Amino acid sequence: MNMQKESYPNEFNNIHKQTNILKQSGIRKLHPAIDEEGLLRVGGRISHSCLEINRTNPLIIPGQHHLTTLIVRHHHEKVKHQGRHFTEGAIRDAGMWLVGGKRCIRGTLFKCVTCRRLRGKIEDQMMADLPADRLQVAPPFTYIGLDVFGPWEVTYRRTRGGQASNKRWAVLFTCLCVRAVHIEVIETLSASSFINALRRFFSIRGTAKQIRSDRGTNFTGASKELDLEDTSIQRYLQDQQCTWIFNPPHASHMGGAWERLIGVARRILDSMLLQQRFSSLTHEVLVTLMAEICAIINARPLLPVSTDPESPLILTPSMLLTQKTGTPSSPPSDFGKAEILRQQWKQVQHLAETFWHKWQREYLNTLQSRTKWQDKRPYLNEGDIVLMRDNAVKRNHWPMAMVTKALLSRDGFVRAVEVRAIKQGIPKVYTRPITELVVLISSKQNGEGV
Repeated sequence: MNMQKESYPNEFNNIHKQTNILKQSGIRKLHPAIDEEGLLRVGGRISHSCLEINRTNPLIIPGQHHLTTLIVRHHHEKVKHQGRHFTEGAIRDAGMWLVGGKRCIRGTLFKCVTCRRLRGKIEDQMMADLPADRLQVAPPFTYIGLDVFGPWEVTYRRTRGGQASNKRWAVLFTCLCVRAVHIEVIETLSASSFINALRRFFSIRGTAKQIRSDRGTNFTGASKELDLEDTSIQRYLQDQQCTWIFNPPHASHMGGAWERLIGVARRILDSMLLQQRFSSLTHEVLVTLMAEICAIINARPLLPVSTDPESPLILTPSMLLTQKTGTPSSPPSDFGKAEILRQQWKQVQHLAETFWHKWQREYLNTLQSRTKWQDKRPYLNEGDIVLMRDNAVKRNHWPMAMVTKALLSRDGFVRAVEVRAIKQGIPKVYTRPITELVVLISSKQNGEGV
């Protein structure tokens, strides 16, 4: 009753004086009336029915009141945290008419921690600008991204009882500029085996200036054991004057430049193994297949194939790597035709200039648009309570954590944070991208909705 008198004092006075309720009143259409207990009820037209008073004349409950929030929470928990429609039905069935009920219930349910834990959306942020190493005109494999995939069973020796097999993995290096790939097969997931693969790559393609990759503990497949932060690997990179940039753990979308090519390599290898029908896959055969996979991927068009007969040249990574093309190119304007035929180096120079000119004029424009995550989202802040996604368990068992530090990107957006969680009774700090988190309680809510 006090809640009604606080929210509708003028309505009570008008009813007692038996005057019309002002048109500005929010409950004028309900034709409110006061019952024997002094409570404000809906004065509808079905009072003479055989239904009880709670159904014919529900209590009027103001939408903007603290007690209303408690009522909504109670009935929301009663229907086991179902949506607005279920909650509103439970309130009406209890004999209460909630003024502005849809907005009030929606606002209360939005702050419900249990609902966020059950159905809350994963956070996201506006797609970042491409790093400078994706947009540089540089020699192939100057800026690279890498990842490890596999394994495959290979036969390494024959015995009287059959064949002895072992596992092999592959390291995929991709040039972030021209999108070419190079694959090296490794025998173990040890630091020494990886360094040998890196040495072979540098010997063939030249030393890289910068490397990007996921964390060693976040590689796909069985390669989670490989730790790329090993001191021996870091020492070798320092000797080569090469820097290494790691993406946050569990942020595979930040390495899409090489993750997509790993999927392409897997599909090509599956097709090869299906067609060849090898009785036993050996190390030598696997290395050969990986080399052929590189040739197929590097021959892919970087741009949609043009139907213009005046532009027959297809821009491919192998065009720059091998200095060969299946379509003869027109001679440059500054070299004579006879001179080109006599001097091979000018053909090579012209082909490289044609590649980079087409790369800058046409290929870079395809990287301009943001295909998703186009809107700016609220930042995660220190003190936020979040749910950490774990694909290994069901959502009800995802661990909770608290944001201890927001990591700003170069453009000033928060796309990764440090969180503190309790694991087996021991507090631990993890670095996670926001795409792996669900906000349960924002520090700006001051505990509302708990």
